[in-house]
Amino acid sequence: MYTLSQPLRHLCVRGLVAGAALLAAQGAMAQFSMVPAPLCAAPNAAAAESEKAFRVEAARHLYSCYPMRVFRGKLPPLLYGVMIVDTELDAAGNVVNVTVVRKPAADEVGPWVQALIKRASPYPAPTRMAGATVTFTEIFMVDKSGLFQTDSLTEGQR
Repeated sequence: MYTLSQPLRHLCVRGLVAGAALLAAQGAMAQFSMVPAPLCAAPNAAAAESEKAFRVEAARHLYSCYPMRVFRGKLPPLLYGVMIVDTELDAAGNVVNVTVVRKPAADEVGPWVQALIKRASPYPAPTRMAGATVTFTEIFMVDKSGLFQTDSLTEGQR
């Protein structure tokens, strides 16, 4: 029977751990490689008269578009990505612009969240808010499984 020396055994174990970490990272990245087609119906006009109230309506719309991607329950203590986004809508609720205010630590989360926001257009029309366009800020909290919650509708964190 052949046994490995202690230093060689240590190198093999380190290689296996590094390989497993790489595979885990690639698996997490795969969760963000595609944005599913939104399942939501055309929204009604928004009843909100303030940015804070509109954020909640917009988040509800986003949740209805991607129910399979919403994290149900309290989020885990460590999140894969946290991202702050400004979304600008026209008077009809169509996305005009999505601006990243704070990038997530995981690079693949940023484009994925932006695509989620854009594909869910149109949002409820902000008819009760002044201006030709409306901009609202939202925080996205993303789990490594590819599920998310918004700050407006979060169920908290464990």
